[in-house]
Amino acid sequence: MGKLIVFEGIDGSGKSSQYSRICEKLKKDNTDYYHIVFPRYSKESSALIRMYLGGEFGSKPGDVNAYTASAFFAVDRFASYRDDWGKYYEEGGLILSDRYTTSNAVHQGCKLSDEELPAFFDWLRDFEYKRMCLPEPDLVIYLDTSVEVSVSRMRRREERTGTQADIHEKDLEYLSRSLHTADLACDHYGWVRIPYLNPDGSVRDIEEKNREIYAKIREYLDSEG
Repeated sequence: MGKLIVFEGIDGSGKSSQYSRICEKLKKDNTDYYHIVFPRYSKESSALIRMYLGGEFGSKPGDVNAYTASAFFAVDRFASYRDDWGKYYEEGGLILSDRYTTSNAVHQGCKLSDEELPAFFDWLRDFEYKRMCLPEPDLVIYLDTSVEVSVSRMRRREERTGTQADIHEKDLEYLSRSLHTADLACDHYGWVRIPYLNPDGSVRDIEEKNREIYAKIREYLDSEG
C-alpha cells in the first residue's frame, strides 16, 4: 500500500495555501505524488453535500446531525477512491489530500458535546476506515488558527472570487465550535499541530510554517524509505 498525508484546518486557516506550497516543493524535489481535494463539488457523488451546504436540508449546520452529514462526505470519498486515486495508492503511491475524513471530525463533531466527541471520533474511524475500507492517513497536518483570522480570510476570498459563503461559513458560533473541536480531534487522533502563534503571542510567518510542515513531511517520508 501507499502513503496518505492529509492537510486539515477550519475554513480560512490557510490550509489550501500551505497545501499548494508543499505540492510545489515536492515537485522540485522530484517526489512522485498524487493530489486530491475534498469535497469534489463537480462530481455526482457530492450531490448530497451540495444540497446540505446549500441549505436545502436546513439553514443551519445543526439541522442535519453529525452522523448523517458525515455519511454524505464519506460517500464522496468512497467514490473518489474507487474511480480516481485508489489504484495509484494500492500500488504504493504517495497521496496528498486537502481535507479527508478528518474534516468530518472537525466540522460534524462540533455539533456534539465534548462528552460525546470521543465516541464520535471512534465511530468515524471505524465507519470510514474499517466499514467502508478507505485508507487511514499516515500523517495529518493540522493548521491551527483563530476564528477572527478565519473569518477575515474567508471574506477576502469571497470578494476576490465572487463566491457566497455556505451554511458552515456563515455561522460564527459554528466556526468557533469547529476550532475547539479541531483542537480535541488533534489530540485524540495524534495529528501534527502547526501553531498559528509563536510562544510570545506573535503571528507566525507563512514561510516559517511552510518550512516546518515540509520538514515534518520529509521526516516521515525519509523514515519510511
